[in-house]
Amino acid sequence: MRRSTLRERSILVATGLAVTALVLAPLAAPGYALSYDMVFVPHQPWRAELVAPVDSLPRAVPLDALMSLASQAVPGWLLQRVVLAGVLLLAAIGAGRLVPARRPVVRVAAAVGYAWTPYLAERLLIGHWGLLLAYGALPWLVDAAIRVHRPGGLRRLVLVALPAVVTPTGGLIALVTVAVLVTRRGAARTTALAVGALLVLNLPWLVVAGFSAADARTDPAGVAAFAARAENWSGVFGALAGTGGIWNGQTTPLSRTSPLTPVATGLLLALAVYGFRTLRGRWPTGAADRLAGLAAAGFLTALLGALPGGATVLGWAVASVPGAGVLRDGQKFLVPYALLLVVAGALGAERLADRVAARGAAGGATALLVAALLLPVVVLPDLAFGAAGRLRPVTYPADWDTVARRLDGRPGEVLSLPFGAYRAYPWNDGRTVLDPLPRYVDADVLVDDTLWVGSTGVRGENPRAAAVGRVLAAGGPVTATGVRWVVVQRTADGQRVDPAALAGLREVYAGVDLTLYENPEGR
Repeated sequence: MRRSTLRERSILVATGLAVTALVLAPLAAPGYALSYDMVFVPHQPWRAELVAPVDSLPRAVPLDALMSLASQAVPGWLLQRVVLAGVLLLAAIGAGRLVPARRPVVRVAAAVGYAWTPYLAERLLIGHWGLLLAYGALPWLVDAAIRVHRPGGLRRLVLVALPAVVTPTGGLIALVTVAVLVTRRGAARTTALAVGALLVLNLPWLVVAGFSAADARTDPAGVAAFAARAENWSGVFGALAGTGGIWNGQTTPLSRTSPLTPVATGLLLALAVYGFRTLRGRWPTGAADRLAGLAAAGFLTALLGALPGGATVLGWAVASVPGAGVLRDGQKFLVPYALLLVVAGALGAERLADRVAARGAAGGATALLVAALLLPVVVLPDLAFGAAGRLRPVTYPADWDTVARRLDGRPGEVLSLPFGAYRAYPWNDGRTVLDPLPRYVDADVLVDDTLWVGSTGVRGENPRAAAVGRVLAAGGPVTATGVRWVVVQRTADGQRVDPAALAGLREVYAGVDLTLYENPEGR
């Protein structure tokens, strides 16, 4: 398996920087790009709840704690740019290094291909940047797992796994990848150490999940809500085959609806099948087959909710088996498939180019490789410039800083109203975003963790939020919830809070965007 030269590595770094600049161009402006779960704030206060959430599942453990620590030294706007650039650079350079190509342009094609997938675009728009760190780290992890039995291999494996384990889903993908790829006859000790190291890296969220008061069994209604969806005439299977198919249609790039998209997917699949033989021959024995097994398992997991009977089985599992809810959004697990598709596809293009060149058409071979390099960008042009402007930075209104200062050092729960998980602020151009208040202020903030997908409400797991929600739904006053503070977000979603619900509260601050109340009966 030939290693890349210094010149090739330099070209890959330049390619990664070019792709990063093209995708994140709008972030050259000041502010914060806020989209669904992607919430960055100026400084995220440190709280024990970030390390060990008591009433909710550890979906952002240890990610939120790491961001809080980092934001004590680095402003949030810079953190956002560093992590997003890190995702793209890791993905591009890692895939380019991983592909065992003989032509430098093939490495560049793999770099562009893996950093320009529908998977990356859709997860970027839905704000799952923590999961995308695992996506970017996977090429490095696969390479390290293949070489783990060499001197220093275990240390390198642990190092490249670190970006992947900041979220539970990323940690699971990394753990399974290592367990499958490092297992080798006669090397039981190294295998056990490698798998054990990944288990230790996953302990932060595993331990918290074991002690959380939240019900680790989830609402089976989420199975249908989070199932992969069709994006064009090729259906769900075609969408997933092209690494797309996310459940949220609002985070699907418009280009995915093109009738020509499945044609490009079919072409890439054909190249991948053609190049897989080359991959098997150039990688250590069995490595390509094991990655193919991982890819198939990930694809099946993504497809499960849309298969006949699959939704029934998955619905039973998430409602009965603690922790099985991680499988609801199965499209997340397409990461190994996306990597194999790109790496094998790049080698398929190289193999085809070699055959063309062997017939005396050197120019045709070059044109073929350039076409393979440009294909991802041509098929998905709206990933460029911040997903066609959908990741344009904005500035938080001044009220947010004012309310944060008023709550600083003051004990008691904070209730965010209107009671809901997501907001659509006019100052964020109406784009949907997770309520930033829990990250913005130094307090425990209660929000409704029910997730609405169209007209389907997927029940949350936080028992305290559910209790407060029942009081509000019954028309009870906020004073009866026992919270100490109430923040009314007056410009959120155009919703209006019933003044009767605020009876008995003392107004502490009234701004254009936010109003802060104190509950005399709160604790």
